[in-house]
Amino acid sequence: MGIIKDFKDFIIRGNIIDLAVGVVIGIAFNQVVNSLVNDIINPLISLFTGGIDFSAFKVGPFYIGKFLNSVISFLIVSASIYFFIVLPLNKLNKLKNKNEQNPSSEPPEDVKLLREILEVLKSQNQNK
Repeated sequence: MGIIKDFKDFIIRGNIIDLAVGVVIGIAFNQVVNSLVNDIINPLISLFTGGIDFSAFKVGPFYIGKFLNSVISFLIVSASIYFFIVLPLNKLNKLKNKNEQNPSSEPPEDVKLLREILEVLKSQNQNK
């Protein structure tokens, strides 16, 4: 019964839903990148190379063009993930760590108010 409860807790916690959303977005993003490579980049390359169909490039039984398309897709996906996800998150983490290490010297308003109340209470106790 413990394993089933742990699994139920894992699913309810939301990790599995986050993972599923990530997979769906990844699949959709992969389709966009493949379309970019096959429908825009390859025709541009073929335009500059005199109409050669890059994806049909073959050496013996090896489809070199398809492999190169996959490499280009991988590089685009990797660059996109790095520049649009990893780099901004790293900057946010640096800012967060910087703010945690260098807290402002002025306390928040609620702390100031509590200190004033404490001073008033201390002065009232001394006057008794």
